[in-house]
Amino acid sequence: FLPRFITASLFSRCTKITFFGKRLQDMWVPREGWTHDFILCFQGFFLTVSPESILKVAKHASDHNKTFGLNLSAPFISQFFKDPLMKVLPYVDVLFGNETEAATFAREQGFETEDIEEIAKRVQNLPKVNKNRQRVVVFTQGSEDTVATVVTRFPVVDIDQRDIVDTNGAGDAFVGGFLSELVQDKPLEQCIRAGHYAANTIIRRSGCTFPDKPDFQ
Repeated sequence: FLPRFITASLFSRCTKITFFGKRLQDMWVPREGWTHDFILCFQGFFLTVSPESILKVAKHASDHNKTFGLNLSAPFISQFFKDPLMKVLPYVDVLFGNETEAATFAREQGFETEDIEEIAKRVQNLPKVNKNRQRVVVFTQGSEDTVATVVTRFPVVDIDQRDIVDTNGAGDAFVGGFLSELVQDKPLEQCIRAGHYAANTIIRRSGCTFPDKPDFQ
């Protein structure tokens, strides 16, 4: 079986993998040097095609004290792929999602609350394998403040509604911006500021595109 689509982007110590296939668990072998500080981040969509693969990588990250991130990606992941999601979650060091994905996750887990801050707290406190890293939960809310644990609200970048061209890819851009600072060991506030910048840039353009020279500082 050959994968129908695989993309791997390597930036410094951060690898983000998107894959639609079913045999990555047989193909994926940790490279030499991956036992050092390294960030691995997956889209929740991966759980729909190869949960064994993501679990294998998650366990590797935990065993070697590397940061493992997961994006909830869409509400249906928490609804219809609940079992594989909850098998992976104990290995997740950084969890990303938006307010709709957070609310769906909470409802499926029986949290009985729609308060985003409370949901973030509860997700942070769910069982975790690697006790050396406290789980960080980051929930964006469109034009409203981003919520992150230890629960703090971070204002988004102001934008005139008339300047919004296309919101597709805004969430992924946020994750990319966040990780670009996390791999440099920057504090949470700086990571979120970079995420806000990337998302704000994406929504001003048609398609998931960036300017030639980003001006983030």
